[in-house]
Amino acid sequence: MKRRDFVRNTALTAIGASLITPLAAFAGDRVTHFESEDLTLLPAIKDDYALHFMALGDWGRNGEYDQVAVAKQMGFWGAAHANDFVVSVGDNFYPKGVVSEFDPLWHYSFENIYTAHSLQCDWYPVMGNHDYHSDVDAQIRYSKISRRWNLESLYYSKEITLNKGMGTGKALLVMIDTDPFLHEAKAAQVETQMKWLHETLGNASADVKWKIVIGHHPHYTVGPRINNSDTLTMRKALTKTFEDYKVDVYLTGHEHSLQHLKPEGVTHLFISGAGSELTPVTSGLPYSKFQASEHGFMYFSIDAKRLNVKAINYKGDVLYETELTK
Repeated sequence: MKRRDFVRNTALTAIGASLITPLAAFAGDRVTHFESEDLTLLPAIKDDYALHFMALGDWGRNGEYDQVAVAKQMGFWGAAHANDFVVSVGDNFYPKGVVSEFDPLWHYSFENIYTAHSLQCDWYPVMGNHDYHSDVDAQIRYSKISRRWNLESLYYSKEITLNKGMGTGKALLVMIDTDPFLHEAKAAQVETQMKWLHETLGNASADVKWKIVIGHHPHYTVGPRINNSDTLTMRKALTKTFEDYKVDVYLTGHEHSLQHLKPEGVTHLFISGAGSELTPVTSGLPYSKFQASEHGFMYFSIDAKRLNVKAINYKGDVLYETELTK
């Protein structure tokens, strides 16, 4: 072996030995195991509520009328705050719904608008009157295509366990289909749905702490439809049922604004229909606790003893906050 080769090999061996010693210190039992959740960015703002969701309505306008601005703020809010899912309270696609599960409006008004990572969660929709102008069942069929669109039928329910925060229990979310109530020709459909609604509310688990009904048409409002036939029809159809089964919250859209109303009885009405186009509101009515004609959405935080609601505009300002307690 030539002298220079001997020197080179000796030097490399020495360097290798010096590297092995410190590297060996990391060997042995120092094996780590990560789940993907351990490496995922978590909300910066945490609380002790068990359940969180956003509520949005009257939004599907190809991004226009500040739909994009509201969508971006929802994404920002969801990145900073805990959020389990999104509830859509109807009029998902203007002006006349979708013609099929392959309608381009799915992309123009939904998939390409609500693009934030924090909004890639389950969406639970109900149908609005504009959704009925085309093939309303197409929105059910789209659930087989979209990872996040979850519409199993025109009316359905979910019981969700609340095992964090103050106490334990469940929240019952009951999604109803309100448009048939406004058409005499659909009286048989309404009768069938009301029977189902009574059974669903009446057969709720004993540990259900909150009963939340979600539909499109409100039974009270301080928007343009204060004395409209839509509002009066829903009031006649639902008020006694809400009282009989002690429904805590009725969550709707239809009026293009943000409202919290408390008519007589046990049920609080929240309207979150400010996802795109706006309509005016009237102040000073005795059953109104809050009203704003501003683009935005609502954010619900729930545990067994508390139900917190925030109205948030497209700039991220909390316009209103209230908390119901048991």
